[in-house]
Amino acid sequence: MKNFNIKTQLIIITCLCICMGLFSTKLIAQTIKTATQKNAGYLFVYFTGNDKKEEAIHYALSKNGYSFNALNNDEPIISSQKISSTGGVRDPHILRGADGKTFYMVVTDMVSAKGWDSNRAMVLLKSKDLINWSSSVVNIQNRFPGNETLLRVWAPQTIYDNVKKKYMVYWSMKHGTAPDKIYYVYANADFTDLETEPKQLFFSPTNGSCIDGDIIYHNGKYNLFFKTEGNGNGIKKAVSNKLTEGYKLEDKYLQQTTEAVEGAGVFKLNNSDDYILMYDVYMKGKYQFTRSKDLKSFKVVDQDVSMDFHPRHGTVLPITQAEMERLVAKWYSAESVLKSAKSKFIKQHNIVLETSSKTLFLPVEYGTNLKAFDPEFADYPGVMIAPKGKLDFSGGPKKITITVAGKQPVAYHVDVKVNNNPVLKGYYADPEILFSNKTKKYYLYPTSDGFTGWSGNYFKSFSSTDLVNWKDEGIILDLPKDVSWAKRNAWAPTIAEKKLNGEYKYFYYFTAAQKVGVAVADNPQGPFKDSGKALIATKPLGVKGGQEIDPDVFTDPKTGKSYLYWGNGYMAVAPLNPDMVSIDTNLIKVITPGKDFREGTEVFYRNGKYYFLWSEDDTRSENYRVKYGTSDSPTGKIAVSENNLILAKDAQHGIYGTGHNSVIQIPGKDEWYIVYHRFTRPKGITMGDAAGYNREVCIDKLEFDADGNIKKVTPTLKGIKPVK
Repeated sequence: MKNFNIKTQLIIITCLCICMGLFSTKLIAQTIKTATQKNAGYLFVYFTGNDKKEEAIHYALSKNGYSFNALNNDEPIISSQKISSTGGVRDPHILRGADGKTFYMVVTDMVSAKGWDSNRAMVLLKSKDLINWSSSVVNIQNRFPGNETLLRVWAPQTIYDNVKKKYMVYWSMKHGTAPDKIYYVYANADFTDLETEPKQLFFSPTNGSCIDGDIIYHNGKYNLFFKTEGNGNGIKKAVSNKLTEGYKLEDKYLQQTTEAVEGAGVFKLNNSDDYILMYDVYMKGKYQFTRSKDLKSFKVVDQDVSMDFHPRHGTVLPITQAEMERLVAKWYSAESVLKSAKSKFIKQHNIVLETSSKTLFLPVEYGTNLKAFDPEFADYPGVMIAPKGKLDFSGGPKKITITVAGKQPVAYHVDVKVNNNPVLKGYYADPEILFSNKTKKYYLYPTSDGFTGWSGNYFKSFSSTDLVNWKDEGIILDLPKDVSWAKRNAWAPTIAEKKLNGEYKYFYYFTAAQKVGVAVADNPQGPFKDSGKALIATKPLGVKGGQEIDPDVFTDPKTGKSYLYWGNGYMAVAPLNPDMVSIDTNLIKVITPGKDFREGTEVFYRNGKYYFLWSEDDTRSENYRVKYGTSDSPTGKIAVSENNLILAKDAQHGIYGTGHNSVIQIPGKDEWYIVYHRFTRPKGITMGDAAGYNREVCIDKLEFDADGNIKKVTPTLKGIKPVK
């Protein structure tokens, strides 16, 4: 009976049981009703960002509460313009009504571009099917007297009061210079208005700001999760025996991260006594999920969580199979199914779906067994996939047919191949590479990318024994925590290994707030300790434009002396002092190789020549590229030949924005590789300026002709084979 839905299966079974006299008709009806209403999945309701077009209600589905897939191609499911007074909505909270079949949603009526103290309203929404919503705007300042100094109305939520038999709406408000406080009111029967005066729900013992409240009833008590601000920041909880009063603070932070968080949401897992506490790690552009049995202790379960979208402050609602089928039929497609492939071996950012040719390309990691590979497409109610499971892709593409309820079957040719580029999972850029003589491993040190406006503020490292398989070594330097003189724009690091007094030391030069700093560690994977001040903070004498960014460190194998290079719009060099954390300022020299020089200096030595590589154009441009020159000295003058372009885009294969590189020589061999970033593929070329901060790290072979000239590099998808 695998081709029938659960309700049909139950009817067939129970009809057979009637024939055998096993059930009464009444009991059968109740059995069917209970089974069909049983929660079988989850609906995630969220918004996506601070641009006006992102301040809207989005939907995603999950069968297990961990793996979520966006509906409607991650586009809004309802127009913010039609339901709000500002044109934008944020922080959606959804609730199943006490009758089990009516749904209530409340959202912040706000466009953040107008300022964080610019909104006075919320939107109340009501639905019978999760698809069609009625809505009403309630402006708190206009609706209730005494709110003349009201500045903001944030993150409303709803809960059913079993005593009053009414729906209670609660949210945070800020008046004048007072802190944000959590208030509550009761909605009218139609859920179109608020009918009682706002009253303060929780009284903070510190009188600190409290926002983003979320109430969960558990073991006879009401648990109010909220975010504190001002006097400490994070997720805390207050508990009461009553819904509207008596909340006592449990003075303990519940988030399992040291990063800034907001938007706590708690939901109970289906068929389990456990709960998920999730929250928006908004400075890092991700969510964290934690699991708990008692709502007191929480364990991180991020390793099990996957999403094909980037949510901001939202909530999760358990839903039935029938509700899932209805949502799939409305907002899912064959293309949605194909894009949902979630095998851990797939490079998710690089899936290529071509609707015109009906083809899907799934790039997978090195070592993937193509003879028995399961893409693991999301298999939601109302979706049929044929064939499914493990298939043999070693001989080429397979034809797979997708049928979504209410739609015609669609056939795609699915191809799976090993692509070693990009070499890191996720968005990274400006890669520096090092071979450590201490550990006999290679290390990558990139810019952490994917943050709007290049706003990342931490650095990570990755290790490998073969340049193909990379291990994430974690954060090695976090500007907000580890650096006193700069907290923003963590960009373009470089590193040197030095043996001092018989011990290896690692000197890590990095960009922060358009200055260059240095941090030191005993191991290549860190952690690194900042020197406490910027090493390069001003322009060299005579330089008027550009930025003090993009350091590169080079140790001359002929003399053992180390040099630091830096600059955007100019290339500067200075000898490093023996301590490696200061430079000889009297010997700063500007050696810009030409007017087209942009940034990203890289210096290496081979067969008596000093090679200087750099990037031209802009990292937001598809024509960002690498050129080079040579010198007989680590401080120039740089000779530039006419044909010195060595790395550029390959539009035929969708590779764009290739630049900001480093170079690695395999120890003891004349074997070289270039490490560079590109736009994320395939979406980067469609992203405009955002392509410049959604980049990926790649490695390809670097070769020389008989005269020592660098041959032009063809950027590849396949990448390199593991090195020995």
